[in-house]
Amino acid sequence: MLIRAFHRHDLVPLTELTIDTFRPFYEESFRPLVGEVVFANQHGDWREDYRRQVAGLHAPERHAHVAVAEAEDGLAGYVAWTVAPERRNGSITLLAVRARHRRNHVGTALCEHAFQEMRALGAEVVEIGTGGDPFHAPARALYEALGCTPLPVTVYYRRL
Repeated sequence: MLIRAFHRHDLVPLTELTIDTFRPFYEESFRPLVGEVVFANQHGDWREDYRRQVAGLHAPERHAHVAVAEAEDGLAGYVAWTVAPERRNGSITLLAVRARHRRNHVGTALCEHAFQEMRALGAEVVEIGTGGDPFHAPARALYEALGCTPLPVTVYYRRL
């Protein structure tokens, strides 16, 4: 596996990977959990939200970076991160791994790569967020295996 810097031609495949990765969360987990009104209000246009977000993830002039993992069979995943040099703080923005490459340490390698890059940019602390629902259990396990400390947070939604 090769981990390399983002190139403009990666934008469409990374956007598609992001939508494929998170579709089960939005459509099979979040939507049934909160109902149609809350879903529509919070994430009703989640695919377009990701199209906009992924397009802006790599902006080195704003300390925002993306690294791509390539395997023999193509794109395996990617990680996006930002660094706030004045705070010496880094943040993983998005991590997505193609389904056939999960459980093969791609996520670990991408995170470790991002951590190394953040350190080189002066970060001393990294923040990674994920959900507390069953869909996000593998992400929580990965982050804890990387030595991250979870901070319990609860978010409530209610239709008015």
